[in-house]
Amino acid sequence: MAGVFSTLLLSGMLLCGVLLHIVSHHAGTSTKKPNFIIILADDIGWGDLDVNLPEERANNNTPHLNLMAQQGMRFTDFHSAASTCSPSRAALLTGRYGLRNGVTHNFAVDSVAGLPLSEVTLPQLLQKAGYYTAMIGKWHLGHTGPYSPTNRGFDYYLGIPYSNDMGCTDRPGFNLPECLPCNSPGPQVIRLQRDVHGGCYSKVGLPLIENSSIVAQPLDLWTLTERYKSAALRIIHNARDQGQPYLLYIALAHMHVPLSPLVAPDTPSTSQNTDDGRVYAATLQEMDSLVGAVKSASDSDTLIWFTGDNGPWEQKCQFAGSVGPFQGKWQISRGGGSAKRTTWEGGHRVPTLAYWPGRIPANTTSTALLSGMDILPTLLSLAGVTPPSDRRYDGIDATDILLHGEQTGHEFLFHPNSGAAGKFGDLQTVRNGKYKAFYMTGAAEACGGATGSQQLHDPPLIFDLERDEAEERPLDFEKPEYKAVADRIARRREELLWDIATDTSVSTADYTTDKSAAPCCDPTQAVCRCHLLR
Repeated sequence: MAGVFSTLLLSGMLLCGVLLHIVSHHAGTSTKKPNFIIILADDIGWGDLDVNLPEERANNNTPHLNLMAQQGMRFTDFHSAASTCSPSRAALLTGRYGLRNGVTHNFAVDSVAGLPLSEVTLPQLLQKAGYYTAMIGKWHLGHTGPYSPTNRGFDYYLGIPYSNDMGCTDRPGFNLPECLPCNSPGPQVIRLQRDVHGGCYSKVGLPLIENSSIVAQPLDLWTLTERYKSAALRIIHNARDQGQPYLLYIALAHMHVPLSPLVAPDTPSTSQNTDDGRVYAATLQEMDSLVGAVKSASDSDTLIWFTGDNGPWEQKCQFAGSVGPFQGKWQISRGGGSAKRTTWEGGHRVPTLAYWPGRIPANTTSTALLSGMDILPTLLSLAGVTPPSDRRYDGIDATDILLHGEQTGHEFLFHPNSGAAGKFGDLQTVRNGKYKAFYMTGAAEACGGATGSQQLHDPPLIFDLERDEAEERPLDFEKPEYKAVADRIARRREELLWDIATDTSVSTADYTTDKSAAPCCDPTQAVCRCHLLR
């Protein structure tokens, strides 16, 4: 009897041990912080992804992104927080409108400052929570001293301090108008103005920066993608080996001109004006390949969020992307079009995917109204990090949308002017459900040169995007439907403007420029020439 009792006791102890191990294992798994990869495409159109316009895609330009959509979640109503580079990126990293974070238009090559130092960024908050934080690509939020990426929360940085057309290169990519190579080596004065022959920077080399040092000036556009890919894979593998959660922010040069796909079609540079779209397709394919490599290197503990900073640069014609059905026809009929620098849908509705195996349900589509500002509160929530309580945020936590299929996003979403018309940062367009109200309209230059003039609207133009996604026919001012929507949006717009006016955490950006602020590795050399890359 004693032997049986001993056997039962031993079996019970072993069973308890197994159960404790299982409980402990699952507890450890549940408390492990997830990794985050944000991939931000530049000047990408909503219609550039095959999965957004499958009926129009005979060519398979984005197979890896198509697969990501099948294995994750596709967003059909996701918007950049602004329709130009710096404001969109500032809002993504702070979770706040430009009228709060101070960044309302783009910084220049010779800007002395950047995103106000009073703003707290996503990488700063995750860094404090034990994350390794790295950035690859375009920063465009200030490159001098305390404004550089490694002073705003990133442990590592490799990339271009601003857009890839804000400096010359020895082998220019595809652009319209065509840009010339940097001048031959020799002492000369650095000039920051655009050259009169084609709107290109011709005297300042485009720099590649690693951490706080210029490692190449001018850089080689044609090898940049491979350099970015190698750095991204190294960061992912090293973080995994160290067992440390990480944030990797990849701000691609794609699809901003100049386009420079490593495998370029046989299109002579002299025929850039007649290219049939093959260069753009090749660049899309190169971007897609980079995304596929990053996705393959990641593991099941990693959320990948792919989105864009704004819509296509329409005046670049065959070197610009597709807005899909969001054509802004009301504006087209009056000059200009739906593109970056406007608040027409094509300027800010961007292709967006989220992938997290085992956590985000596969092959799902979200129609929730969301913004790039929502990335900060969502990632902080998933990481168990509480944002600072001394400031007001405009982004919302989209965790339930990502993980549980909720479809409720923003009730109201505001689209600020970013350069086409009016005062920078004006909340000139408001979205409420399926309705969109324009208090001001205007358009950037379209392919062919047409530009729409600025118009104020009081009462506002209101479009029903459910019935009229091309924004062609505004609602009749006299109909009850119009009056109800206009009153609701006007009240919310006034509430937000009052909230911002009384917000003690509002920042102000310094847009002062000085020639000495331009990145330069060697002022004695033409275009500040140097090559320190191994």
